[in-house]
Amino acid sequence: MNVAALSFRDLEYVVAVADHRHFGKAALACSVSQPTLSAQLRKFEDYIGFEIFERASRSVLVTERGGEVVSQARVILNEGRRLYDIVGSGAAVLTGTFRLGLIATLGPYVTPLMFKPLRERYPSLNMVFTEGLAQHLLQAVEHGEIDAILATAPLRGPEMMELPVFNEELVLAVPRSHSLATVKTVKLADIDPSELILLNEGHCLRDQTLALFPERPKGNIQAAGVESLRQMVGAGMGIALLPQLAVQVGALLDDMVAYRMIRPESPQRGVSMFYRPSFSRIRDVRALRDLLRETLQENGTIPAPGKAPVKAPIESAPKSEAKRPAKAKFAAKSAP
Repeated sequence: MNVAALSFRDLEYVVAVADHRHFGKAALACSVSQPTLSAQLRKFEDYIGFEIFERASRSVLVTERGGEVVSQARVILNEGRRLYDIVGSGAAVLTGTFRLGLIATLGPYVTPLMFKPLRERYPSLNMVFTEGLAQHLLQAVEHGEIDAILATAPLRGPEMMELPVFNEELVLAVPRSHSLATVKTVKLADIDPSELILLNEGHCLRDQTLALFPERPKGNIQAAGVESLRQMVGAGMGIALLPQLAVQVGALLDDMVAYRMIRPESPQRGVSMFYRPSFSRIRDVRALRDLLRETLQENGTIPAPGKAPVKAPIESAPKSEAKRPAKAKFAAKSAP
């Protein structure tokens, strides 16, 4: 068999169908028509002499020998991308395409802050953002489908290199009618775990909240995302812990939701960039880390090196006082 007849595109089709278990979805992910993908895969199977996929009317299964092909295809594609990275490593920082994944509790609040500085500083960069759950993004990094992810540490899964970016506090969100909305200082002991609204399974913020309240009763209300969670708090359905960026950048529902820092415990979560150990564009990852830190500092979220944090107005503003400013400049300590 002449391996020169095999193409990277064929291998991409194989991996896409294995991941999606659906020819239509795989074709969409590969930006080709379904007939084109199906015909090329059938041609590929005819060439190697056995079926990779078992096709049924409502499902696509990977055959036993096909599983070996899929695994090796991933290896080859990863090595091909690594070769591309090495060839382009002598180029200027952050040129071409960079694919960054962000967990769902960071993406909506980080990406709007990065658009303008990225365009101004790196005009030759094609930045592709992907939002999702941490475990799905980790798999995408491992398979070479994205270059790095911005997520909270620690991450459970395949071995990754970690570059800390910043720390952010977890802020208590309560309805304006709640008794804690008028309290100057809130402690963890003041929070009734039975009132907590949690995100669905798979979100890091859910695990971080549960770690603070291990005796949480079962049956709590759950939300699909941070904004749904905020809406539910505003509707008086319960209380929740929100990431600091979500409070500062997402200024909606200020008339319905009160935010309180938690003292003296100050629960935090560390945010880092994660990338494959074999990834060669480390300069790009560091450049993105630096740009994000600078952008957050300019917006008052984390203090510039050597400067004292700005006190958070939300910590001491009782319900009877003036409405909280749209940009609350409370600070989180920068990670090393």
